[in-house]
Amino acid sequence: MTDNLENESEDLPEQIAIRMAKREKLNDLSDAYPVSLPLTHTISEVRAEFPDLEIDAVTGKKVAIAGRVVFARNTGKLCFATLQAGDGERIQAMVSLDKVGEENLELYKELVDLGDHLFVDGEVITSKRGELSILVESWKMAAKTIRPLPNLHNELSEEFRVRHRYIDLIVRDRAREVVKIRSQVMQSLRNTFANDLYLEVETPMLQSMHGGASARPFKTHMNAFDMELFLRIAPELYLKRAVVGGIERVFEINRNFRNEGADSTHSPEFAMLEAYQAYGDYSTMAELTQKLIQNAAQDVFGTQVVALDGGEENDLSGEWDRVSMFESLSSAAGQEITPETPMAELKKIADKVDIEIDHPLHGKYVEELWEHFVKPGLKKPTFVMDFPVDTSPLTRDHRDKKGVVEKWDLYIRGYEQATGYSELVDPVIQRERFVAQAALAKTGDPEAMKLDEEFLKALEFGMPPSGGMGMGIDRLLMSLTGLGIRETILFPLVK
Repeated sequence: MTDNLENESEDLPEQIAIRMAKREKLNDLSDAYPVSLPLTHTISEVRAEFPDLEIDAVTGKKVAIAGRVVFARNTGKLCFATLQAGDGERIQAMVSLDKVGEENLELYKELVDLGDHLFVDGEVITSKRGELSILVESWKMAAKTIRPLPNLHNELSEEFRVRHRYIDLIVRDRAREVVKIRSQVMQSLRNTFANDLYLEVETPMLQSMHGGASARPFKTHMNAFDMELFLRIAPELYLKRAVVGGIERVFEINRNFRNEGADSTHSPEFAMLEAYQAYGDYSTMAELTQKLIQNAAQDVFGTQVVALDGGEENDLSGEWDRVSMFESLSSAAGQEITPETPMAELKKIADKVDIEIDHPLHGKYVEELWEHFVKPGLKKPTFVMDFPVDTSPLTRDHRDKKGVVEKWDLYIRGYEQATGYSELVDPVIQRERFVAQAALAKTGDPEAMKLDEEFLKALEFGMPPSGGMGMGIDRLLMSLTGLGIRETILFPLVK
């Protein structure tokens, strides 16, 4: 790929110079970029009104439309252009000598290029080949393009598509479709929450203390207050404040930022959904999460068995499996592993399978071993239940099992989709957990949480027993489309 545009030709500067000259002439004649145009219809509206005209038909219907020129063929007395709207709908424009006159026809041939936005008005007809068309009576430049579109004989690479998404949207139907799918998924999620009487809120993205997850934050500086701030890694601690304040069913969909790796399933900036329900628990939130995803699939695709890019299917229907982390790890590793298994024994198991784990927490070894032995086999939707206590400092201890907390992670097609908890609401125990995390931070763990006195103060005013969940929106789109994370984000961060 070049520094600018894929497949750009060596004569690009010359092409730009030619188009700049056309721009100047258009400005001399009227305007290469008019502020408004007398549109009467969209391309979609014209196609909907005349879905099945016969070949070589006339309608007497006059319309004024605009679109981007994506195909052009100029002959002596008749020119053809395919105009494309932003939604991908297309219609043919026919510019003829007898309708626009010799001068305007010659100007059209001279000044209109592929990629230009063109305004036309005229009668709706069908061509001799039966193609729905506008028989143009007048035309006007809507926006002159200075750069030509890339050569589309070869498929655009993913790298090019994510760097130049605006071009991707122009030339590729699937790119526009994914944007539409994402919008419809968001609407479905909000509808499900509204039906369950949840309130949507917005919480700070700039925070004086990062918390709510174990992750490395981005740092910045606020000049007005002369203080260090962090881009949030999670909205959790503020949403819990809302629950303390009496907003008992609350959710937020917004951006999170984590200064970590970027790969096919991770982005440093990503869209996150978090929700909390007073008097619920982690089972309540598992049921809610399944409903959110299944409703999204049904609302957008009309089925819970969705077709993915690449030809596979993702069956999201029915009740999803629930497996215990420790039990599934024991079964896969061929020996019993419990919260009491000595660290030395866990290290032996890791050494046998050549896993390098450098972390002081017992639970981190358990989770790393689980990811090696169990995670690769999880293809259908599965809730992995009951995590080690020392890796989940904001989660309530399990009501029946010692050494684990009431937390689940949802895996779909082999990667983590969402997580849920029975929330820790005891301020005394929460303080103890924060103190332990602060000790980890002092040892150099960049992902350890800080002791948040303001959040602890809120808990001391009483938070009801609650369930919470978090789900990555970008990963949800991956589950529904089969695309990588960079293709589900409209404008992903690239190096």
